[in-house]
Amino acid sequence: MSVMHNKLDDLMQKRASARLGGGQQRIDAHHAKGRLTARERIDLLLDDGSFEEFDMFKTHRCHNFGMEDKVFLGDGVVTGYGTVAGRLVYIYAQDFTVLGGSLSETLAEKICKVMDLAIKNGAPLIGLNDSGGARIQEGIEALAGYSDIFLRNVKASGVVPQISAIFGPCAGGAVYSPALTDFVVMVKNNSYMFLTGPKVVKSVTHEDVTVEELGGADMHASQSGVADYAAESGMDAIEYVKRLLSFVPQNNMENTPLVMSGDSPDRRNEALNILIPENANEAYDMKEVIVRTVDNGDFFEVKAKFAPNIITGFGRYNGHSVGIVANQPMHLSGVLDINSSIKAARFVRFCDCFNIPVVTLVDVPGFLPGTNQEYNGVIRHGAKILYAYAEATIPKITVVIRKAYGGAYCVMSSKHLRGDINYAWPSAEIAVMGGKGAVEILYSREAKGAEDPAAFLAGKEQEYNETMANPYIAAQRGYIDDIIEPARSRFRIIKALEMLKNKRDTNPMKKHGNIPL
Repeated sequence: MSVMHNKLDDLMQKRASARLGGGQQRIDAHHAKGRLTARERIDLLLDDGSFEEFDMFKTHRCHNFGMEDKVFLGDGVVTGYGTVAGRLVYIYAQDFTVLGGSLSETLAEKICKVMDLAIKNGAPLIGLNDSGGARIQEGIEALAGYSDIFLRNVKASGVVPQISAIFGPCAGGAVYSPALTDFVVMVKNNSYMFLTGPKVVKSVTHEDVTVEELGGADMHASQSGVADYAAESGMDAIEYVKRLLSFVPQNNMENTPLVMSGDSPDRRNEALNILIPENANEAYDMKEVIVRTVDNGDFFEVKAKFAPNIITGFGRYNGHSVGIVANQPMHLSGVLDINSSIKAARFVRFCDCFNIPVVTLVDVPGFLPGTNQEYNGVIRHGAKILYAYAEATIPKITVVIRKAYGGAYCVMSSKHLRGDINYAWPSAEIAVMGGKGAVEILYSREAKGAEDPAAFLAGKEQEYNETMANPYIAAQRGYIDDIIEPARSRFRIIKALEMLKNKRDTNPMKKHGNIPL
């Protein structure tokens, strides 16, 4: 046998060893918990045969606490690049079978390498997280490694889409890399994220809390807003990432992929003409407007369980991706509050980073009142959505469906915040406030002197609604570009998007603005 054959045999053996990660016994234990390995997750996410791996033979350099006897090829993370639906992505997947996926200096170097390549080559970065945190034996080197990753997350922000999927533990400093990325997907009953675990919480605050209650997928998807989606399984999480990638461009210099659906641009939907209830205080489902206007009713929602009084997600109009932001009358009457403002602002800013037009559907009675909101800074947080829309230079199309009152009218992509095309349905009510509240302020003295104060105010409310709470005054001023037939909404939105496809807008030269964080 030639020397080269011997060397090739040695190479193949080393590759086989690296692919086993922490060894077959640990892989079997991982599978016994219903969890996939890092390499299995990569294989499911990427197109068949497209994965090209880096640093398969890299090992840690630690000699403390007996670590010289715990050396594994690849050192706890699998990194490289491949394609999803034929489009280039960079990827890293932490391997829990190797020392619990704990982060070492060399493991961080591997991750940083693919992050740098993603930025240079303009392709999305996907992190599949499954790690016990910093490798305690390495001390400051591990902390430095985390910081190196965080810096690159920030540098990549707004340059390439960054997606984090959490398949297992993610605690302590490890949580900040996913938190800096654009989207976070977690797996129910298998993944968790928190800064300090239940034992520390118990010792410091005396709270008894489970891992799931403290940092589980459902909690983060519904209460904290850290997670955009709580997946039912690892496979569900991977499918969500694939779907998400289909709506976004490769980088901030490119447009979104064109996906023709066969859905006619001038398709009418007569159901929209009868969607709005006769009673202005009666709720309806805003998702009906979305699914009846987008291509083939295909709507990909983001943060569905968090702040459900506002809807965010992606759809397509005539094959082109758009971001959709819509008030949801089914929850809290569609009011804006702290959480919904943060949710919408972050989504609009993502779309603006990556040249994705935003369609805004408005039915908002105002901001949520109360001491809880005021004490927790609804003014500051509410200003975020205003800031995001005003700052955005992408095409912005707004359709006022029903209510658009007061400051909430202003912040929901109004003409005054550089909305490009602002439509209204005939059912639109655009005013400083609703009729009931308005007449109580305007006619309180006259009502006291009236023979029947209630009847007097009711008459004035009807008069106010007829003269003020309609779209025609705003249209007279040019703040509404047209009042459209609901059934024709899809056609009008598509025509507006086509007209705006070459839009160019700028902000004043500056280092960056100071968004009210």
